[in-house]
Amino acid sequence: MLKGLGGLGDMAKMMKAAREMQTKMVALQETLSTTIVVGESGAGLVKATATAKGTLTALDIDPSIFNAEEKEVVEDLILAAIKDAQEKATAKTEEETRKLSEEMGLPAGMGLPI
Repeated sequence: MLKGLGGLGDMAKMMKAAREMQTKMVALQETLSTTIVVGESGAGLVKATATAKGTLTALDIDPSIFNAEEKEVVEDLILAAIKDAQEKATAKTEEETRKLSEEMGLPAGMGLPI
């Protein structure tokens, strides 16, 4: 199409690739916003639910751990579950970003910014 225009043909290809990457990045952001991860602590007594973008959406605490004498233990379990959910969200984001980078033919280690 732009054959006789020298480097403009390459520029058109680059612009098309950039638009495609932008479209895929928007789709990835939407996917991460709706992907759910669940962090746990205390063998599942405390569960923290978050999106893969790291937004905490729910906290589930088994009533059996409510004991006034063990308040600090409960607090530690809650924090551990939230931290686990955040770590899973980060891992999911990195995994999906890596997949998209590979799809687009980007070299390893040259990930997309999220």
